[in-house]
Parts: sequence; structure tokens; C-alpha cells
Amino acid sequence: MVRILPCRDSHYDSSTTSKNDFRSGESCRIRLAGYRAGVYGFSALLAGAALVFHEIFFPEQSAAMALILAMGTYGAGYIARIVAPLSSAEWATGSVVKRCCLLPSTMMGICTTLIGVLPTYGQIGIFAPVLLVTLRIIQGLGAGAEISGAGTMLAEYAPKGKRGIISSLVAMGTNCGTLSATAIWAVMFFALDREELVAWGWRVPFLASVVVMIFAIWLRMNLKESPVFEKVNDAEAAVPVAKPDTSLGAMVKSKSFWLATGLRFGQAGNSGLIQTFLAGYLVQTLLFDKAIPTDALMISSILGFISIPLLGWLSDKVGRRLPYILLNISAIILAYPMLSIIVDKSYAPGVIMLSIIVIHNFAVLGLFALENITMAEMFGSRNRFTRMAISKEAGGLVAVGFGPVLAGIFCNMTGSWWPIVAMLIAYSVIGLVSAIFMPEVRDRDLSAAQDAAEPQVLDNKAGESRKYGALL
Repeated sequence: MVRILPCRDSHYDSSTTSKNDFRSGESCRIRLAGYRAGVYGFSALLAGAALVFHEIFFPEQSAAMALILAMGTYGAGYIARIVAPLSSAEWATGSVVKRCCLLPSTMMGICTTLIGVLPTYGQIGIFAPVLLVTLRIIQGLGAGAEISGAGTMLAEYAPKGKRGIISSLVAMGTNCGTLSATAIWAVMFFALDREELVAWGWRVPFLASVVVMIFAIWLRMNLKESPVFEKVNDAEAAVPVAKPDTSLGAMVKSKSFWLATGLRFGQAGNSGLIQTFLAGYLVQTLLFDKAIPTDALMISSILGFISIPLLGWLSDKVGRRLPYILLNISAIILAYPMLSIIVDKSYAPGVIMLSIIVIHNFAVLGLFALENITMAEMFGSRNRFTRMAISKEAGGLVAVGFGPVLAGIFCNMTGSWWPIVAMLIAYSVIGLVSAIFMPEVRDRDLSAAQDAAEPQVLDNKAGESRKYGALL
């Protein structure tokens, strides 16, 4: 299993990575590639599900039911995403990048492109949404291995003191994909009328993904393992040790796993509500202009190129816990005032868009800037990839796979937008509690075998005990 490596006493630390090594062409390709191809596909589908799919794939349903079904289509991919890390034990062994980055990028890019050539409900009836969900599930299978592979690689390439800002490039890759997809949708909404958009314009964002897919594959063709991964493998080969317990049973008993899942639950839940459900709710239920949520998210993504690296840099200075705690508290405080403005048509469009931008940056982008490096440092070298991937996808499955659907049901039942506020606060509280109880992991030795939240591990062969998870 990738990253499930027995490691007795590796003295390698990523702080020894030279500047020349990190600035090499290979590591630059890693950072540039990120996982933007997959994110572009997910973002294109996100906007499509929220804004136009109800007319193309669910035209016979009421507005409320069409929104729920569209959210379910988007959430189907998250059910599939957890399968990839659970099954990666065998097929990913021996090459994280080749198999955990290259293949998923290809899968996601192909599925996104094929969505652009699907027949509509008016052409083949119920088979249209069935095919859409099928492609969404396959797309999700690819994404499940992609995000944690990218996050792990960047964290293990980065030197101490710079891991936060360098690992924030994963979130920057997300932002690139979101911005690209949102910008194309914005152009479609501006240039085409409703008839043209429903007839053929909705296909353009999906067909355009083939360009992003080819670029991402080209970047990743010759990637190698990270220095940490190679050093830990060398240490294991030099001094064979007993295989550690890396079963799923051991994982679910791990405090680090549940803390990481809680952190992910908070960020992913907010993302599903703000980026996916809220946009559809404004357009389909409250009959807002499509340009309002689309342009707001596009502008927010542009601002993310400042806020994301800034938070990554800040976490290198003050640690991972404090920014996490402050961002979740901010999301809790801002939830009601921002949402009350967003759903009120009496406010000017610019004010509504500004409110979306504020809550999106605090509750989504800011948390995601910290997520990848925090999780990478939280887990030990013997299980980093697998536990990081499963914790991410488990949190995403519940919060994003089912969250927008539940939001649609609750809003329809109550006839109110209050369920959105309640769910946003609940997600942020879960993230806050997880951040409070997590150990400080800034600049933790990434070659350490033990998870950070484990209080102590005794190495019998080395004859010494080592403590992890102390505040640094």
C-alpha cells in the first residue's frame, strides 16, 4: 500500500532537501500539475449541476426536485472517490506518481470530456441522467487517488519552514481549475441566450477539458518519487523490520485519522454548500440571474491566488492549528449575516456578490489552503498516502456527497434558507473542534513512522521510545 511503510529509524528529513533539488524541473512540474485537470472537471460539473442540468437532464421535475436530483448527480462522484484509496493497497505500490497521479488525471479528463457529448433527456429519456451518473462515478474513482497523491508529493518535496506555502500550491491548483471552469461558464452565460445555452452551449465547458487533460498528462509523464519516500524505502531495505499493523482496523482506531476526517468534513461541507448548492438555490429557487453566483465565485477564485498562499505562509510562521481555529470561528460568525444578504434581492447584485466572496474565502478557500500540509504532517510515513486519502474522501463523502442533497430537501421542506445557515455552522463547528484537539504538526519529521496524534511508540529494535504529536 502506498505510504504504508515500516520504518524503524530513518534520519532523513525534508529539511535536507537542497534548494537546487526543489527548484529542479521535475519538482516544478509536480507543483504546476497539481490536480487541475480533475478539479476543472469537477468544477465544470459543479456549475452545470447547479445552473443548467435541471433543464437538460431533469426537465420533467419541479424546480425543487430538479435541484435535489442535480445535487445527487454531483454527489455520486464522492461515493466513488472513497473507493480509490481503499483499493490502492495493491495497484499503487511502487509508484505513487505514475499510478496515483497520471492514471487518475486521464480518467477524470476523459469522463469530463464525454459528459460534453452526452445526449439529453429529450433525446434518449431516462438513459441520459443514467449515463451522466455513470461518468460522474468513474470521474470520482480517479479523483479519489489524485488529490492526496498531489498533496503528499508537495509536502515531501518541501523543506522545513516552507511546507505550508509550498503545499498551498495544491489548493492553488484547485483554484486554477475552479477559475477556468467558472470563467468559461460565465462567458457562456454572457454570450448565449437561454435557448442556445440549453441547445449546445452547456457542452463547451466539458469539451474544453480535453486541453487541460493533455497538459496535465504531459507534465506528469516523467515524475519520480519524493525524497522522503525514497529515503524511507532505503532505510527499510537496509534494516528489515517487522511489518507494522496497517489494517483498516488500526486506521479507524487512530486519533489522527478521525481528527483529519473532522478537519476535512468542515472544509468540504462548506464547499459543497457554497460552491454547489447555494449557486443552484439562488438561480433555481430564488430566480436570481445566473451571472451573480457565477461571477462571484470567479472573482473569489481570483482573490484566492492571494489568500491561499498567504495562509500557507502564515501557517509556516504560527503553526497549523491557530489559522484553522480562527478560520472556523470566522465562518461560524459570518454564516448568518452573509447568507441573509446573499438571499435578499433587495440588496444590489454587487453587495450580494461581495457576501459570497467573503464567506467563500473564509469558509472554503482559507481552510483548503491549510488542509493538505496539515494532513500530510499529521500522518506517519508508513501510512501517509492511504490514511490521508481515506480521511479526505470519507469526510467529503458525507459532507459533499450527501450535504447538498440534504440541504435541498430541508430547504424545500421548510420553504426557507435557514437550513443552509445551520449546516454551514455545523460543519464549521466540527472543523473547529477537530482543530482544537489536533496536535501542532508544523515542520514535523515526515520520515517518522508514527501518526502525530499517537502519544508514544516504543521501538524495540532500536531500544528507544519516540514521542510524536507534541506541540512544536
